[in-house]
Amino acid sequence: MHDGTQVTPSASVKLRVRDLTVRYGDKVAVDGVSMDVPERRVTALIGPSGCGKSTFLRCLNRMNDHIRGASVTGRVEIDGLDLYAPDTDPVVLRRRVGMVFQKSNPFPKTIFENVAFGPRVHGVTDKVALREIVERSLQRAALWSEVSDRLDTSALSLSGGQQQRLCIARALAVEPDVLLMDEPASALDPIATTKIEDLIHELKDEYTVVIVTHNMQQAARVSDFTAYFYLGRLVEFDATERLFTKPTHRETEDYITGRFG
Repeated sequence: MHDGTQVTPSASVKLRVRDLTVRYGDKVAVDGVSMDVPERRVTALIGPSGCGKSTFLRCLNRMNDHIRGASVTGRVEIDGLDLYAPDTDPVVLRRRVGMVFQKSNPFPKTIFENVAFGPRVHGVTDKVALREIVERSLQRAALWSEVSDRLDTSALSLSGGQQQRLCIARALAVEPDVLLMDEPASALDPIATTKIEDLIHELKDEYTVVIVTHNMQQAARVSDFTAYFYLGRLVEFDATERLFTKPTHRETEDYITGRFG
């Protein structure tokens, strides 16, 4: 599976990546990666710092468009739609492919307004509809029971773990198909981390989730599939249990067992 372009027959493909290469100026950050991201599964991207996993993740909703000097070649599709086609609207794309960052970044607004922001941008003005969207999104993000009586208070008054779940709720409010998470628990304490991991497990019932993590135990706990990146290359991509117990490549085994990285 060195080319990484297989998934188990039980999962249909949501994102299809072929020969993806990303350069920042002369530096190659992602080097000819091909893989299929399965629908309604959790796919973890692991590897040492600087191996290209976050750059790869950002290609899945064209966040690299905002980085000066970045050039992307190859093909990325969601349900057959070419993400990088000239007529693909990045704003519409990012509605389908949401993103949660390493550091929670709530807006300096109320909890309600944080979650309602995306739907408002996309034209939802009805107050009843907005309230339903906010409640549903907060429930999906496992936050409703903690904030339902203080929706009008500042989002910045929440704890770090709550802020991160609020950011997940904000991403879910526009009804995406895919949720990208770039080390969503790395800044959180163990209890808050467990809540995020439990939430990720629940989200895959409705969403395709791709998560970058430095924490191999976390990858083993939350993901169905794992991709190991090194120096911009995809070394190995397989079902998580297989990759962690019987990796095909020595490089993968060395990383997982701590002999390297």
